[in-house]
Parts: sequence; C-alpha cells; structure tokens
Amino acid sequence: MYGKSSLINKILGENRAIVSDIAGTTRDAIDTEYENENGKYVFIDTAGVRRKSKVKESIEKYSIMRTLLAIERADVCLMMIDATEGITDQDTKIAGEAHEAGKGVVIVVNKWDCIEKDNNTTEKYKKEVYEKLKYLSYAPIIFISAKTGQRVHKLFELINYVAEQNALRVSTSVLNQVINEAIAIVQPPTDKGKRLKILYGTQSSTKPPTFVIFVNDKDLFHFSYERYLVNQIRKEFGLEGTPVRIIVREKKDN
Repeated sequence: MYGKSSLINKILGENRAIVSDIAGTTRDAIDTEYENENGKYVFIDTAGVRRKSKVKESIEKYSIMRTLLAIERADVCLMMIDATEGITDQDTKIAGEAHEAGKGVVIVVNKWDCIEKDNNTTEKYKKEVYEKLKYLSYAPIIFISAKTGQRVHKLFELINYVAEQNALRVSTSVLNQVINEAIAIVQPPTDKGKRLKILYGTQSSTKPPTFVIFVNDKDLFHFSYERYLVNQIRKEFGLEGTPVRIIVREKKDN
C-alpha cells in the first residue's frame, strides 16, 4: 500500500521509511528533515492507524496515541486519504483531533492515479470529502499519487500557505471594520426583546487565529451568529486551511 511512508520516500527520492502492503507498518512517529527551494521541513511520519473494527491489540492503541502526540507537535497536518478506500472512521477521528488541536490542515487524497475519471470526478470527490468531514470545510484538498509522484511537488506551496494562514495576525482596527460591516448586513439576534450588542473584537493569539469578541450579553451570542461572523472573517482574510476560534467575553455597555 502506498501511503504516508511512500509519500515521504517519494519526496526524499530515497527509501528512508519502511514501505509495506500491511496498513500500520510504521509503529512509531519518525522525524525526517528535508529542505528544498520552498523551505526547511520536518516530516513526522505518524504511526499507522487501522480501521476502528481492527483496533484490537494494545499496539494499535499505542499507535493512535503516538499519532495524537505527533499532531500536537505539528504546525500543519497532512490528512491523507486513500482514494480507493474513501474516508474511514479512523480518518474522521484523526481529522477531528487535528481540528481540535487548532492545526493547519491539508487534505491529501492519495492513489488518485488508480481512480477512473471524467470531467466531474474531482469536484464530486471533494464534495464527498467535505460532507464526511464537515468541520474541515476550510481545508484545501490536493489529489496526488505517492507512487507516481503526481502533484507531490505542489504540496510544499500548499503547506507553506496553510502554515502562514494558521499564523496570520489581523490588526484590531481592520478586524472591527469587518465586524461592523457584518453587523450591518445581518443584525445580531434578539431574545425576549433584548438584542445582542457586539462592542468590539480583538485577536488574542495565532496558531490558530483566535479572536475575542466583547458583547453585552454572552447568552445572546448564539452559535449560528458566531458561525456567520467566522464566515465573514474568513471571507475578508482568507484563513484557508486553519480553524478559527472565537472567545466571547461579556462587557457591560455603559
């Protein structure tokens, strides 16, 4: 099976990692340093994770734990999907962990050379991926073949771009301009005659971009309006490939 280890071998141009037909051959997370015209990288070839139904032995649970530790160490996670198998339960779990950890994510669909294609194949596959990984709707998708090297060289620009987006910092004045424009388009919700007032916002941190929004009443700040604001922020600043976090703070409007 050509998977994560095969991708690293293709990038390096040499057999530095073990390649096997058995899923889960790589039992530990292996660091590989690599440099090219796009920059310096450290690839963490994570332990192989089998499908949920096959996770029986303690060694497999250990592999999952090592994968989660690798996610914590990474700046950008390459979420690799086997095009011939589709998205597995474990793919969903690992993708969710990367999202929760606030990491930049690129969805890498491997074995694209094995798929019969027509004019709609790519878009149809993208739609299926986003339907199954709804919380990763912000992540770009690239179709590759680790075996033939198809589009592997394009990964680096995408990795750099997503890393930049994950570390993006927005000025307070521009952020509030975007928030005020969003409020003008869609008024904040009301509850029992009381309207949510968004006083101002500021960015508190990066990796992922995290914004603190000060409001008159936290209880009025519904999830649907938070999602709307995040979408407006993304529309203005891009933030492709990275989660965006909102922290709501209450501040009395005098």
